[in-house]
Amino acid sequence: MKWFCVLVACLLAWAGDAVRAAERPNVVMIISDDQAWNDYSFMGHPHVKTPRIDRLARESLTFRRGYVPSSLCCPSLASIITGLYPHQHKVTSNDPPLPPGVPRRGFQRRPEFAAGREVMNQHLEAVPTLPRMLGERGYRSFQSGKWWQGHYRRGGFTHGMTQGERHGDAGLDIGRKTMEPMFDFMDESAAADEPFFVWYAPFMPHSPHTPPERLLEKYVDQAPSIHVARYWAMIEWFDETVGQLLDHLEAKSLAADTIVIYVADNGWIQSVDNPRFAHRSKQSQYDGGVRTPIMVRWTGTVEPQMSSELAVSVDLAPTVLVAAGLKPTPEMQGINLLDESAVKARQAIYGECFTHDANDLNDPAANLRWRWMVEGDWKLIVPDPQNEPDAEVELYNLADDEHEQHNLAGDEPKRVSRMREMLDDWWNPAGGA
Repeated sequence: MKWFCVLVACLLAWAGDAVRAAERPNVVMIISDDQAWNDYSFMGHPHVKTPRIDRLARESLTFRRGYVPSSLCCPSLASIITGLYPHQHKVTSNDPPLPPGVPRRGFQRRPEFAAGREVMNQHLEAVPTLPRMLGERGYRSFQSGKWWQGHYRRGGFTHGMTQGERHGDAGLDIGRKTMEPMFDFMDESAAADEPFFVWYAPFMPHSPHTPPERLLEKYVDQAPSIHVARYWAMIEWFDETVGQLLDHLEAKSLAADTIVIYVADNGWIQSVDNPRFAHRSKQSQYDGGVRTPIMVRWTGTVEPQMSSELAVSVDLAPTVLVAAGLKPTPEMQGINLLDESAVKARQAIYGECFTHDANDLNDPAANLRWRWMVEGDWKLIVPDPQNEPDAEVELYNLADDEHEQHNLAGDEPKRVSRMREMLDDWWNPAGGA
């Protein structure tokens, strides 16, 4: 009888471990850096090749109409890791203000710059982050790639690569030079039977566009210029690293127990005649800056499908937290993307774009350039009178005009008025809502 009791106890313990493992799936977050929403094969690009991301899209719940709230790297990444809008976490810009009398040249090496970045780091430390919250459930977490907010531990990561410089330092080696630190972390976590969260945000396809020659050769004759060819080749190089990551999960038998999430931090339209980004992309209020496909793959749990519903990157934190058995904080305005009823009930999504260099590190409204929202097929853009005094209100029907060429605000005054009320109800910088 004694042996039977021991056997039952062991079976119950095993069952408990299995349930706990199912309730604590691993999470891998893949974040493209400066890539337009339509620069993927599966999104219809005629030249760019993204076979591994295409496959991920087919295996995922894929929101083709995904967005990030802000078209600038630092605030966008801060929103992904916190599930909060920039005006909530206060990291609205890439860099602190340039003090009066301080030359711009060399500013990033001056103590005033370091002091400003420290204020920004403290803003992120003041709010919950995914790594910190998942840590409450026993998750280990790993940071690699782009990370602006100081040492990786300041974001709540237990492991990582970035030591504290402006936007990544050693972390920027991931993807471009190596994948091993991330693979080693996942293998160690699996061996210890501990769930993990991975932040894979490589400096790709971000400039400098320095793709392998073998990839550049594929695009030179197809692209309108060498600058565009380099950018397209960078995308395929990034796609290859996504494939390496997904293959590693498969090889280590981790794929079924891992939620894979995909998003881009902001858009990029490559200039034809120089290496920089073109108008209406990065830093802009247009879809070229804020739209991105968003994917959630959870093999065996989430049914793959292409969705035309709206999604925004502040949804990612609530989605991950619920999957891990945690509750989103009351401040999180996003939804669980795996809750079909919540997705279908959504009326609109919102966003906000700010100055590249902050005017005031503690007052988000002082840095605002545009607020925007999408309701159905309609997109409203409202400029801030302080930082965009000469700009006009814009309204676009994205179903008919996906590249936002025809401003219909003058033709639809009632629609503009109603949508603007919705925008003010979401966040009114003048009224403090």
